[in-house]
Amino acid sequence: MLGYVTRGLAAASLIGLAACASMTEELAITPDPIGEFRHGYNIVVAVDPQKGPFSREATNEEWVAVMKQAVGDRLGRFEGGAYFHTAVAVQGYVLAQPGIPLVASPRSVLIFNVTFYEDATQTKLNEEPIQITVFEPGGASTLFGSGYTKSRAEQMEGLAFNAAKAIERLMRENGDWFGGAREVLDEDPTILAGDQLSGLVEDENASE
Repeated sequence: MLGYVTRGLAAASLIGLAACASMTEELAITPDPIGEFRHGYNIVVAVDPQKGPFSREATNEEWVAVMKQAVGDRLGRFEGGAYFHTAVAVQGYVLAQPGIPLVASPRSVLIFNVTFYEDATQTKLNEEPIQITVFEPGGASTLFGSGYTKSRAEQMEGLAFNAAKAIERLMRENGDWFGGAREVLDEDPTILAGDQLSGLVEDENASE
């Protein structure tokens, strides 16, 4: 059994390395435009987001830094003719710790809100913040939780990457906000509507 687990963890590590390479390659591709979108202010806040049970710790400052980097890297690729601003608020997270293989394989999760603003009119494009939940890359289906194969920083980077990807997806689905057309996209198993996992991230004290 131990040998099987060791081989499984080794395979998971290789999958993780492949995912990192894929992330870098994806951002190197020039994206199709989203209307006239060009990224303006990149606002990120994290005011004591809720930490789910059995999660590693992360500070507000760490979440702000990793999310600003990921959102800037992805949305900064667009070169449209009009500026739009994004405001992201980190709401809750789980950074998986090692669990019991095949029985408890905790998954890393990030819940956040996003609001878009048009610079020319100084108005919100969505009146209420839109909540999104994302798993880290590969986190929705891997046999072993990433607590075995990734550091806390790597987990946060993966979640932030998928958060920025989810923001771009939301923008494409609402392309008319930015002077373009709405797109119909295939489902992404690492991205869920916020209310689908409303009970996933709780105050850790409530679980004790």
